[in-house]
Amino acid sequence: MPATGNAIIGQSGGPTSVINASLVGVVDAARKSKTIGRVFGMRFGIEGVLNNFLLDLGAESAETLKALRSTPSSALGSSRLKLQEEHFEPILKQLKKYDIRYFFMIGGNDTMDTIHRVVEYANEHGWEMTGVGVPKTVDNDLFGTDHTPGFPSAARYVALSVQQGALLARDMQRVDQFTIFQTVGRSAGWLPAAAACARKNAGDAPHIILCPEHSFNRDRFLSAVSDTHSKRGFVSIVCGEGITNPDGSPVSASQTKDKFDNVEFGAMGGASVGMQLHRMIADEFGWRGEFQVTESLQMCAADRALKSDIDSAYACGREAVRLAQQGHGGVMVTIERTSKPDEKYASKFGTIPLHEVANHERPMPANYFTKDGMNVSKKFLDYASPLIGKLPEYASLTIRKAGVANRE
Repeated sequence: MPATGNAIIGQSGGPTSVINASLVGVVDAARKSKTIGRVFGMRFGIEGVLNNFLLDLGAESAETLKALRSTPSSALGSSRLKLQEEHFEPILKQLKKYDIRYFFMIGGNDTMDTIHRVVEYANEHGWEMTGVGVPKTVDNDLFGTDHTPGFPSAARYVALSVQQGALLARDMQRVDQFTIFQTVGRSAGWLPAAAACARKNAGDAPHIILCPEHSFNRDRFLSAVSDTHSKRGFVSIVCGEGITNPDGSPVSASQTKDKFDNVEFGAMGGASVGMQLHRMIADEFGWRGEFQVTESLQMCAADRALKSDIDSAYACGREAVRLAQQGHGGVMVTIERTSKPDEKYASKFGTIPLHEVANHERPMPANYFTKDGMNVSKKFLDYASPLIGKLPEYASLTIRKAGVANRE
């Protein structure tokens, strides 16, 4: 069994609308533990440890924690600090100062790497500590899990936005001949692909979906735009921010990178993908169109968060504490789907070693796409639809020209 001591929790990377539910899950379970004493929170991720800025989460009221379960963004504050060798000694000094024996963080690939490296360093230097990761990312690209908490709600946000935006695009086609909706997602297409769940009938928007898994081909794209416009009278396009040209360069043409050497798509110094595609279409056809870039709203839209997603995120937090108390550290909590495509979604928990999550990403499988790479297959819809849930049904007029009634 792991040593008795205190616990510390951090949030890192971009938020989701349900990340605080995971935080509360960890706090609730830790406060009931017989081996965990005080429960601390890192203010702004691992920077809170380095800067001696910890919050006493055990002192928070039950009412606050209950409300926090449905509060968006990252309540502790987030960080994207990339750990360097000189950080580990002062981090361990702080962990010893606060008698931290349980180390939890909620985040993505880089966060799992942080947990792995900090706990490994502590154990190598004689400080017994157990670390468990809680999955989080709207990108849904974490290796080893069916999906990440936060993705279903973000996917629903995208599907609803495209569904409602398509009605606008359809009815405004004499003004704007095309619309482009851009989602977040640096290297995986799970989120832009989710827009396909907005379709009810063949030919419904979105008509073209561009994901990072397939290189962008300008000629094929413009040809598809032209064909769709001829058939439908307007074109609805969804693109992931991370789509690249055949040579690997980002279509956004951004040169700005974050501290993890990831391209900041759409950041200062480069246009967004949506703007670039808009310019291509306008230059080629002379059409007027709109682009919709919601950026971080997909990460914090609490009004569109799914109860099932909130409950799952909370349960993941509790599961992390259970694993740690059993001495099962060095892992991330995973979600394993147990239901079939035609059944109500059901799952169970599993684990995966932290170093495997840190060193891998999970792009969409090849069979989730159509052959041309500009749309998704039924297999993807079978995967995503149970997570997103049923979308609203909107009415449409029967389009037929009225005749002139004869008068006697």
